[in-house]
Amino acid sequence: MKRMQDKVIIVTGASSGLGAATARQLASEGASVVLAARRRDKGEAVLRDIKAAGGEAIFVQTDVTSTADVQALVAAAVERYGGLDGAFNNAGITGPTLALLADIDEVGWDETMVTNLRAVFVCMKHQIPALLARGGGAIVNMASMYGVKAGDLGNSPYCASKFAVVGLSRSAAIDYADKNIRVNAICPGFIHSEMVDPYIEAEPELMSRTIQRHSAMNRVGESDEIAQAVTWLLSSQASFVNGTELLVSGGETTRLF
Repeated sequence: MKRMQDKVIIVTGASSGLGAATARQLASEGASVVLAARRRDKGEAVLRDIKAAGGEAIFVQTDVTSTADVQALVAAAVERYGGLDGAFNNAGITGPTLALLADIDEVGWDETMVTNLRAVFVCMKHQIPALLARGGGAIVNMASMYGVKAGDLGNSPYCASKFAVVGLSRSAAIDYADKNIRVNAICPGFIHSEMVDPYIEAEPELMSRTIQRHSAMNRVGESDEIAQAVTWLLSSQASFVNGTELLVSGGETTRLF
């Protein structure tokens, strides 16, 4: 039997990058995947890919910053598949970058926090009752290597939001540990995606130096490498892994600067 057989899993930010790769991986492992994203065209393209490969999925157009959309997303999962077993709360934005903290405007700060942090809280708030009704489950929240160490790319709003996601995940894990719900955060390093690739193209020398400092393997990761890690965390193979953050970045370097 496949390790995610008959599991119902929500994936937010599923229209591209790490979300799309994870949705495809989960479906290939037997899960019924509920794809959530703002962009209908790209979300439905991922849906077609999954269906063409013999997988099961639906697409629900969702803006995770809207509580009503998140409620409708969870309701759609329960209505279509009879319940919910897990979620990958992946949707997020980069926010202001390459700027000193005092030069960051409040609008950019607020937008980053609403999308990267508040939306994860709202998603869990509405996912957890559905998991409890099913007898338990697992949640993986998207953090970042910048959720465990500070960045040097002028990205303090992003760092702050991801540090907070780690803390939120740990807190939720404690709240529901004895109720058969596991909550973990995944912390990718630099991974080929819509979020990272534009910076590599625009600032190749800067990004090359940054990647060398942050990854002992000195390369950019692939979305499938994150998808495999998320799938493991959601599966019963990680049944005693709870309230932790998994760093997937090619290994820490030994350099201090």
